[in-house]
Amino acid sequence: MADSSTPQPPKVHNCCLKAFEWDGTPSGTETTIPGTSQPAYVVTGSGSTNPDAGPAILMVHDLFGWTFPNNRLLADHYAREMGAAVYLPDFFVGEVVPFEPLLAGRFEELDLAGWLARNGRAVREPEIFTYARALRGKHTRLGAVGFCYGGWAVFRLGAASSKVEDVEGEGGDRSLVDAISAGHPSMLTKEDIEGLAVPMQMLAPEIDEAYSPELKAFTFTTLQRAGQAPWEYLHFPGAEHGCLARGDALKKGEREAMVRGKNAVVAWMSQHLF
Repeated sequence: MADSSTPQPPKVHNCCLKAFEWDGTPSGTETTIPGTSQPAYVVTGSGSTNPDAGPAILMVHDLFGWTFPNNRLLADHYAREMGAAVYLPDFFVGEVVPFEPLLAGRFEELDLAGWLARNGRAVREPEIFTYARALRGKHTRLGAVGFCYGGWAVFRLGAASSKVEDVEGEGGDRSLVDAISAGHPSMLTKEDIEGLAVPMQMLAPEIDEAYSPELKAFTFTTLQRAGQAPWEYLHFPGAEHGCLARGDALKKGEREAMVRGKNAVVAWMSQHLF
């Protein structure tokens, strides 16, 4: 029997493995920006006056990755409604989890343990940081949005320890991003919450195995005690983990939850980046 005191590796919860292909066709382009090694889906709002240097959003995708239509359509909405440049990079280095088995709930067909070993926090955090530094050197202000897998990552980008170190003209007293929004985060730790140093928005469905009631309570007590930066917590009653990117029209209230989450991100980032 395993020693209960031994830290156990994180697991991928079944509730993370559901999605719904939102209506519409993504309108952005795929490109690789200087200072990065991975391609990204990039879209710029028509209202942006300076898309190459003005405010930008870095999206850290969930298990479905950067090619999943829902993720790209959310990027389109953010860009259009904020007039910002939005970047959705491939942080799984070309690996795409097959959509169809996930959508059908046939998890036994997938090697999720192997996927997690290849894409765990320690593996991907340096690449995510590198991409944020490249955007920080290009844009005046930078926000980070992450759902599920991307939730832990945006907390790390907004941590006091993730300072701007190697961007021309920047000192070492700023975090890599100016504000974050996390939706039903997975693999988030108490240390991540304690380390936060920038304005934070939490989008929290009521039913969520990954972002547990304990972590929800810890978020409240820790950030109130810290008092370092503004934060807000949005509760989604009756909604399940994954709803904010899934938006399943067949689940009562889920499409409305997705739209509410999208609107909340737009309002939060507009307030803190513009």
